[in-house]
Amino acid sequence: MRKDFGSKPCVYPMPVFIIATYGEDGVPNAMNAAWGGIAEEDRIMICLDPAHKTTKNILAKKAFTVSMATEDRVAECDYVGIVSANDVPDKFARSGFHAERSSKVDAPLIKELPMALECELISYDEKTCMLLGRIANVCADESVLTDGKIDPRKLRPITYDGANKKYHSFGGIVGQAFGEGKKIM
Repeated sequence: MRKDFGSKPCVYPMPVFIIATYGEDGVPNAMNAAWGGIAEEDRIMICLDPAHKTTKNILAKKAFTVSMATEDRVAECDYVGIVSANDVPDKFARSGFHAERSSKVDAPLIKELPMALECELISYDEKTCMLLGRIANVCADESVLTDGKIDPRKLRPITYDGANKKYHSFGGIVGQAFGEGKKIM
């Protein structure tokens, strides 16, 4: 027997994206956003309200970075999601994050978050709040690499549980993609 919950944004796992931008004044900003995902091989889609300072920065600069929130930075990542840069202009600094200028786009990388997508704005629809970006580059600190590839066990990304309003850690390996199904063939 299944239980109905109605129309709710429940998807598992839901990523915890930390979107970083520069304002027109050069001040770095970051916000926590969970409603998004990969849209194509080199595209990311994120739902962003037009009232966010981050959205305004992206529209002005045409660039942003998307870092994966990590287990060791839950407090900082949550903080940039519950405080608005419209009210606290220096929230990036208050969070304890440090900016490093991306060499690919006009947006900051967050030194404390070891993996990021460096993105260029493709489009934004204010009515649907849908932002589409082109992934110009993916970068990761060597500390989260195994054999030259990003290792989720070292990255330790968190996921968001919207139904219970909790952050969860990443689970272990349960199988080989594009391989497990061959057992049924």
